[in-house]
Amino acid sequence: MQSQLALDLTIPPALSRDDFLTTTANRDALAMLDEPNRWPGGRLLLIGGAGAGKSHLARFWAEENGAPIIRASAISPTGIDALLDPAGALVVENAHQIAGISEAEDALFHLWNLAGARQALLLITARMPPRDWGIRLPDLLSRLESAAQAVLGPPDDALLPAVLVKLFADRQIQVAPDVVDWLAARMERDLGLARHLVAAIDRKSLADRRPVTRRLAAELLDKLSPPDHPHILSSTS
Repeated sequence: MQSQLALDLTIPPALSRDDFLTTTANRDALAMLDEPNRWPGGRLLLIGGAGAGKSHLARFWAEENGAPIIRASAISPTGIDALLDPAGALVVENAHQIAGISEAEDALFHLWNLAGARQALLLITARMPPRDWGIRLPDLLSRLESAAQAVLGPPDDALLPAVLVKLFADRQIQVAPDVVDWLAARMERDLGLARHLVAAIDRKSLADRRPVTRRLAAELLDKLSPPDHPHILSSTS
């Protein structure tokens, strides 16, 4: 056999505060997260594109504040009371996904009001500002738009290479610096796509029993190039 079955035996990604890579793209959002006294009514929206680091920030903030984490789409009006203790904290992830779902919008609206009544901290993550979600419940939309927002910017020149190094390290893969630099110079600045590419490189390396070289990286980058993945630049550019 020329290749072996690649089993995904990687450890979970490191999501502690110490593992978070701080640059100009996310420094302001992190500072806002760490100052809940600046959150009007104790509520904050954490906004950023796919792979921008929202989940990483939310995970270690939740751990430090004893906050449960729940997907917005999993909230129901009947279960709200049990989610939030007085003076407690809660993280609601991917709130943009509830747009147009009446029950979910009602649930988030009541959760928002409950957080205020109980003087609890409420951290809500989403990929875009509330005005772009498509929310149909006017009262919910007005409350979300009035909330403080911590916005994660697109990766800068320092962040993308650092994230690539971390993604390879999470999978216990040793990669030469020139391979990381080569990829960072050719990829669009999109951390979600970086995660997808590193996973593909890992699978190919395991299946073919090949080290991760620039040649292997180029093969995967070419396969993930347009039109199937328009957010990755051609490796020949």
